[in-house]
Amino acid sequence: MKIGVLALQGAVSEHIKAIEACGAEGIAIKRPQQLKDIDGLIIPGGESTTIGRLMNVYEFIDAIRQFSAAGKPIFGTCAGLIVLAKRIAGQDDSYLGLMDITVSRNAFGRQRESFEADLDVKGIEGGALRGVFIRAPLVTETGTGVKVLATYQDQAVAVREGHLLGTSFHPELTDDYRMHEYFAEMVKHNR
Repeated sequence: MKIGVLALQGAVSEHIKAIEACGAEGIAIKRPQQLKDIDGLIIPGGESTTIGRLMNVYEFIDAIRQFSAAGKPIFGTCAGLIVLAKRIAGQDDSYLGLMDITVSRNAFGRQRESFEADLDVKGIEGGALRGVFIRAPLVTETGTGVKVLATYQDQAVAVREGHLLGTSFHPELTDDYRMHEYFAEMVKHNR
């Protein structure tokens, strides 16, 4: 099983390390042509505006939309969640526009307001999962097909819509790989 990490910006090597700890092969995706060789895709955190601009420059937008239309799982973390969203608060357009959610950028504050919190995530056993929030977005609205998997202060911070998964936090920045294992199971069941 091969899981790619969009390698335009962000914590690419951390995600690949987590994927490989789950027993899958992790591949840095630098060209749209590589998408045909993988079973699932992670869009990492970083700066969503930069990731969106680079996806346009390197012609990833349509390629990832086709990847999603084929039902292949995609996992967006932090900025990756923003990139997946159909609606972005205060912005007229979106990037991929795949997940039926509205997100608000930097909803928990700027870099200096970064924090960690224990989260109970539906579908993940073994106790609370440590969430690392860095300039984290918040899911402010969800469509009817979207399941909220975790909340923080009654706000949605982990969501799933079919083959799409998103978190406001950075699971790749801890040694707890259960969120990646959850995604790897989604990919495994989709094959």
